[in-house]
Amino acid sequence: MARIVVLGAGFAGLWAAIGAARMREAIGETGRDIEIHVIDRNPYHNIRVRNYEVDLREVALPLAQLLDPVGVTHGIAEVEAIDPVRREISLVTCRGEETLGYDRLVLALGSEVMRPDIPGLAEHAFDVDSYAAALRLEGHLTSLGRSAPSPGRSTVVVVGAGFTGIEVAAEMPDRLMRAGVTGSRRIVLVDPNPAIGATIGDHARPVIETALSSLEVETRLGVRVASVEAAGVRLSSGEFIPAQTVIWCAGMRASRLAENFPVARDRLGRLLVDPFMRIADVPGIFAAGDVASSVIDGLHPTVMSCQFARPMGRFAGHNVVADLVGGPLLPLRIDWYVTVLDLGAWGALYTEGWDREVRTTGQAAKATKQTINRKRIYPPLTGSKDELFAAAAPTVQAPPPTYGVMRR
Repeated sequence: MARIVVLGAGFAGLWAAIGAARMREAIGETGRDIEIHVIDRNPYHNIRVRNYEVDLREVALPLAQLLDPVGVTHGIAEVEAIDPVRREISLVTCRGEETLGYDRLVLALGSEVMRPDIPGLAEHAFDVDSYAAALRLEGHLTSLGRSAPSPGRSTVVVVGAGFTGIEVAAEMPDRLMRAGVTGSRRIVLVDPNPAIGATIGDHARPVIETALSSLEVETRLGVRVASVEAAGVRLSSGEFIPAQTVIWCAGMRASRLAENFPVARDRLGRLLVDPFMRIADVPGIFAAGDVASSVIDGLHPTVMSCQFARPMGRFAGHNVVADLVGGPLLPLRIDWYVTVLDLGAWGALYTEGWDREVRTTGQAAKATKQTINRKRIYPPLTGSKDELFAAAAPTVQAPPPTYGVMRR
């Protein structure tokens, strides 16, 4: 029996597995000799882009609910190494060290927040990079809400003013309120760049600045974190901000396991893949999601976003089975790009195109963001094989809906 292994059960890995199962069924009798197996460090699929939100009750979906109906097996393990020559994966499971062979591999191990060697960062900072980390932060905030007033108790420092950092900072007033952290709350957003959202673009920046000002989020720009202490953060400017909560959101990098392959990677450590999601010069291996970079419109490479991870996964899943049985592969092409940035109680920001022209803002854009976060990016939860297969078809969704007044 041939074995397809999918490493990772995030947005790319989940849809690669279900997409592969869909293709396996579509080819009929030949597919009966194909095993599809998913490996992840967790028994759930994390709706990772919601980890910054106030309510975390619906962001971890059991893998059994999603994979058992389509006949995909799954196991919990840490991936230690990948040998593309031997076609073997070194794992650490609850039983110890194990080796798993494969005939075809889909690498979908995603990305991780970059943690530089800053004194105190590992010991004292929080993040929202994973569901476990988000729960740890939630527990910490709840604990603060139950404690007596003390220096820095009501102050949150968010480091990194990119997409994640802005969303974390904008959501924090509601999170502190929900946790019962009373008194004069203070939220400070720190970034080494001279402007907020340096990668988001000039069109969007005034909207973000307006929203953060409305939410009374302070900024410290053009400075770096020198150290993180139990009592607060020391900046390169010499300023010390007393804070019992420091949240690190400063940059992402592809899984370090991408370094197992002697091929080209981009500045984020991502493997370069062709339109079929194949890694060049490494037979039998596909990659999708944050660990991979593909030029999807003839000009622009994908960004680390579920907007791209989900279709990359669906096409990788279809193509890995097609490759195994000698069938035609389907190229992925996406001709549109949008961003929808959550700005907390103020609303949201919806942009179109790679130059990020502002389309809608405020509560109109918030409605789009909620449609995405609560419906669009979720797999069917009914346990229906047919519904899961329909959602895993190798197609590209239309852009998300917009509400309210159009802005050009």
